[in-house]
Amino acid sequence: MAESLPEHERILQEIESTETACVGPTLRSVYDDQPNAHQKFMEKLDACIRNHDREIEKMCNFHHQGFVDAITELLKVRADAEKLKVQVTDTNRRLQDAGKEVIAQTEEIIQCRLQQRNITTVVEKLQLCLPVLEMYSKLKEQMNVKRYYSALKTMEQLENICFPRVSQYRFCQIMIENLPKLREEIKEISMSDLKDFLESIRKHSDKIGETAMKQAQQQKTFNAALQKQSYGRNMYINNDGVPETRNEMVLKQNLEEEEEHEAEVLTAHDLVDFSPVYRCLHIYSVLADAETFENYYRKQRRKQARLVLQPQSNMHETVEGYRRYFSQIVGFFVVEDHILHVTQGLITRAYTDELWNMALSKIIAVLRTHSSYCTDPDLVLELKNLIVVFADTLQGYGFPVNRLFDLLFEIRDQYNETLLKKWAVLFRDIFEADNYSPIPVSNEEEYKIVISKFPFQDLELDKQCFPKKLPMSQSVPQIYIQVKEFIYASLKFSESLHRSSTEIDDMLRKSTNLLLTRTLSNCLQNLIKKPHIGLTELVQIIINTTHLEQACKYLEDFITNITNISQETVHTARLYGLSTFKDARHAAEGEIYTKLNQKIDEFIQLADYDWSMTEPDGRASGYLMDLINFLRSTFQVFTHLPNNNNDHAAMSGKVAQTACMSACQHLSTSLMQMLLDNELKQISMGAIQQFNLDVIQCELFASSEPVPGFQGETLQLAFIDLRQLLDLFMVWDWSTYLADYGQPASKYLRVNPSTALALLEKVHKGMKDLSKKNNIFAQFRKNDRDKQKLIETVVRQLRGLVNGMAQQHP
Repeated sequence: MAESLPEHERILQEIESTETACVGPTLRSVYDDQPNAHQKFMEKLDACIRNHDREIEKMCNFHHQGFVDAITELLKVRADAEKLKVQVTDTNRRLQDAGKEVIAQTEEIIQCRLQQRNITTVVEKLQLCLPVLEMYSKLKEQMNVKRYYSALKTMEQLENICFPRVSQYRFCQIMIENLPKLREEIKEISMSDLKDFLESIRKHSDKIGETAMKQAQQQKTFNAALQKQSYGRNMYINNDGVPETRNEMVLKQNLEEEEEHEAEVLTAHDLVDFSPVYRCLHIYSVLADAETFENYYRKQRRKQARLVLQPQSNMHETVEGYRRYFSQIVGFFVVEDHILHVTQGLITRAYTDELWNMALSKIIAVLRTHSSYCTDPDLVLELKNLIVVFADTLQGYGFPVNRLFDLLFEIRDQYNETLLKKWAVLFRDIFEADNYSPIPVSNEEEYKIVISKFPFQDLELDKQCFPKKLPMSQSVPQIYIQVKEFIYASLKFSESLHRSSTEIDDMLRKSTNLLLTRTLSNCLQNLIKKPHIGLTELVQIIINTTHLEQACKYLEDFITNITNISQETVHTARLYGLSTFKDARHAAEGEIYTKLNQKIDEFIQLADYDWSMTEPDGRASGYLMDLINFLRSTFQVFTHLPNNNNDHAAMSGKVAQTACMSACQHLSTSLMQMLLDNELKQISMGAIQQFNLDVIQCELFASSEPVPGFQGETLQLAFIDLRQLLDLFMVWDWSTYLADYGQPASKYLRVNPSTALALLEKVHKGMKDLSKKNNIFAQFRKNDRDKQKLIETVVRQLRGLVNGMAQQHP
């Protein structure tokens, strides 16, 4: 009990000192104690309340007088307060009246300050937006003046710097949405400009190429002039008083002229505005679409390359067609080279090399085809010069051109062929116009004119007085001149081929050999075979070929002089003119023999023998005398054959002797064939005697030495077969013939049994017919019968010999 009292006091102390919100736990502890603790606590609480009431009462009693005094003072102040209230109310009213104007002004000030703040905000925002608007306006202006690359750069600044600052504004969103459209517009415009550029360079390619080729040709000419300048020793004083050589002065003058000319020459950049391709490349690069632009550009240029490489169908007809073709190609690749060096990545060296290799193959194929149509050597030569300039021009731009020079060697062969055809016509015209007579010269001046054209020397002829005749005809100097002209023409093609003098010398000799061995040889062979060329002309052709053969060494010297290649130090090809002219002479000689035989045949055809005559006319036949007279006059022509030295004398004698022997042999054979003709069935002895008179004239002709140089009776041996056969019948010496047959010393050694048998049978038939016609004395008929029996006996024996020969030689 005593313990619970202090506990209740503690609880009361906690209640008094604790805040009302926290008194719950304290009160709960009252109910958690011993039974009846609540009652005891209430009692204790009541006691505590009574104590506090007593203290309050004590305090009130202590302060009561002071309170009464305060109330009394307040009552005294009431009147003053009322009075003060009235004064304050009046003052407040008057103050309110006076403050209305101030309030109005204050509100105005507030409004002004609000506006000022708004204005400041607007200014700040405008200052932030103005650069964007100004830059967008700048973009529009750049678009209007077509400064598209700058416009793209402005767009980048707008997107990266300006728009992020003002992205909250609607106008910015509109601008942002509009930029892709502007970019597409720029791409389209740039592509359109590029298309215009491509069309422009396509139109100007030929002009660009022509200018580039002209520059390359001028540079080459100038370099050649520099190389040809020799280092002279003569010194000259220039305007500055400085000594210079003559060559230095010439070179200086040439350089000044070249510089003046270069100032006037237009370049590809002058002829074509390349700015569209630069702009387009930059624009597509900025747009991160450079690959699209590069592919489009290369694709279009490949198409243009195919168009440029496609020649016109009639290009081969004129040099202008080739020049236009080359100019367009050069212009195309000059533009590509310019693009390669002034842009980065648009095209590459590998691309241009690939394009050039493709073009080069096409160019070579085109030139092979079209050059094959060219029949004019002048056009082929101009084509060669164009190809050289074309190759030199593109080589100057770094393109390999070795295949073009290889092509030139093919065209050179064709050029030589056209030259050979042209010179074949020239040779034919010369031969047609020639009179095939020795060249007459009336005075020294005419003689010098001839020898100035043809290297002719004859000491014996020089000693003769004017007028005189040169042995060759007019065609000889003309042929010689034309051969030299051919060499010059061939040399023109060999120039500028980047070949050594030795190679050029070899080319000239080979082409000249073709001219001599093929063209001139064929012309001579055809000339010799012409029907209107007679024996006199053939003799003159032999003389002409001899002099042309002698002139070959001068042609070799001529080639050596123009190529500066010594035959002594360098192995050079020889001219084959010797064999050409020898072959022509042999052909002419053969034609002489043939024509002589043909003429003999013509005379033989005029023979009109009466094979049944009983007695001869007593003189040779008229046709044979005419033939012999013809042969005599003909062989006199051979005295004109060249004999100015031993070789020519031997040659002329041999030709004349061979011709004479051939004529006699052919005449002998023709006469023999006349006797043995199968259509001739019978011959009288009178006809045999007449025929013998004709053969005697032939033998007299042979023994008269119509051509000097035959030994003994060599020429007469041509008629030995006829002579022995006729002697056998004239003498009727059959017993001797049959007895000595087969013996080397036989009198009738050259009489063949079959020949004797054939003629004897014809004589036998003739005698039979004659005996039938004659009605004379019986004794004559008896003699005829005896002779016929003899003939029949001889015929049997001859047939035995013939059969024996047939068995020995089956």
